Amino acid sequence: MTIEHKRSSKAEIEDLIKARYSLIWITSPEEGRVEDSLRKLCIEREMRLEVWSITEGFKTVANGQGTRDVKDPMKAIDHVLRAEGRALFVLRDFHPFLKEPAVVRRLRDAATELRKTKKSLCILSAITKIPPELEKSISAVLDWDLPNRQEIEGAARKVLPNLPAATQQIIESDPTFMERVVEGALGLTLVEAENVFAKSAVRTHTFDLETILEEKKQIIRKSGLLEYYEHREEFSDVGGMEILKDWLVKRRSAFSARARDFGLPLPKGILLIGVPGTGKSLTAKAVGALWQMPLLRLDVGKIFGGLVGSSEENIRNVIKTAEAIAPAILWIDELEKGFSGTGSSGQTDGGTTSRVFASFITWLQEKTSPVFVIATANNVQQLPPELLRKGRFDEIFFCDLPNREDRRSIIDIHLRKKKRDPGQFDLDKIVEATTDYSGAELEQAVIASLYDAFDTGADLTTEGLLNTLRDIVPLAITMREQIEAMREWARTRARPAASRGPAPAKKEGWMARYGAPTANLGDKGPSADDGERKIEL
Repeated sequence: MTIEHKRSSKAEIEDLIKARYSLIWITSPEEGRVEDSLRKLCIEREMRLEVWSITEGFKTVANGQGTRDVKDPMKAIDHVLRAEGRALFVLRDFHPFLKEPAVVRRLRDAATELRKTKKSLCILSAITKIPPELEKSISAVLDWDLPNRQEIEGAARKVLPNLPAATQQIIESDPTFMERVVEGALGLTLVEAENVFAKSAVRTHTFDLETILEEKKQIIRKSGLLEYYEHREEFSDVGGMEILKDWLVKRRSAFSARARDFGLPLPKGILLIGVPGTGKSLTAKAVGALWQMPLLRLDVGKIFGGLVGSSEENIRNVIKTAEAIAPAILWIDELEKGFSGTGSSGQTDGGTTSRVFASFITWLQEKTSPVFVIATANNVQQLPPELLRKGRFDEIFFCDLPNREDRRSIIDIHLRKKKRDPGQFDLDKIVEATTDYSGAELEQAVIASLYDAFDTGADLTTEGLLNTLRDIVPLAITMREQIEAMREWARTRARPAASRGPAPAKKEGWMARYGAPTANLGDKGPSADDGERKIEL
């Protein structure tokens, strides 16, 4: 649920006009909706509103009528300066003309001259692309709000009379039904919401949440920076980590209106640190299914574009897209690798990584939108200290190698997923033999032993699985020093994702069979986890 505490765009633009701001940039893909709000505002304030485009010239849409065939950008600015009386002028899609030095110079002159008048000039564009020369001349940049809950519900109720009478009765009798529909459509433009409600009505004869979610997937695809991750994993697929799982289950309904009324703040996010292969990424994937929310995966590498300034613009677009889709989960895998250059400077990358990272952590601290961030990291030493300070994340969890009970749970899950009955295996013997194994290594052991069994024409057995396990060198051996350093760090700085449980009575893991290595073998293990509308029904 979006917290409605900030001023609306209409209230903001009204204040700017009252304060005699001469040159204003409005960013929005909803040209018609913005102009409709400006038209109502001008009627209330008895101002004339004229809208310009390269195809139509000027058209008066409030407190007057008529058109002026002025299509040249320079002449359009001249018309604004010559016009008399109290007026607001809107230039649609004017940013392509700002490549011309003469147009930029004329706008700078206009910004100065308009301050002495009762006129304001707005540039309305779907993108924010301001030349450096104009940055100080433009009085304000306003990102126009997406439709609020009332506007989305109004769009839904326009479609409601087209639904079958029985469906209308069901919707009206359940007060939470419309709330769920509106919640699902938040983040769409008004036209997108109207279209998806109409499509849902035609396809299912009701408001179908899956159809609405499909529309949100299109927004993600268009962004090119985020990946919409389908819910393939269930929460039951995560073995062990009962403390982390309990924490997540308790926050399943924390984004509802009931939670806000109860006084609960919106959850911000969690940072999962720990040994590679212990289920950090799997947990992130499973939370989307548990909470029934869109899961968006951010590849930080895509942020850093080739052009100067594009990386900063990319991180802003990622944040804007995630907030548009909200409520949603933003998953950032291997965070330390993406922001490993936070100490960058003019001698390395011009400070780009530092600026992008600063934008990201500021958003983490200040965000009020229902975007829950799940970040994972394997190497805590590479994480910048400012990322770990209180307020960035709700909690930092340390994911260690699984204990006896966790290993039993993980083996049980993977045997069942491979269509085998765990009751036919000696799980006690397998658990004893897998001390120091990560969850990913247990999964690969089951898969490898299945290949061996398939090759021989036999079925998977306890002995076959044990034979495969003897050939696996666990990461706990190849990364022994690093894991111990991680555990030492986590003892006082992070919360354990699982209780450690009692120590095993007998150790039959890799160390017991072959002994500890005499030298550090380095990190050679696997990498990290991994108007009315009539509809024809």
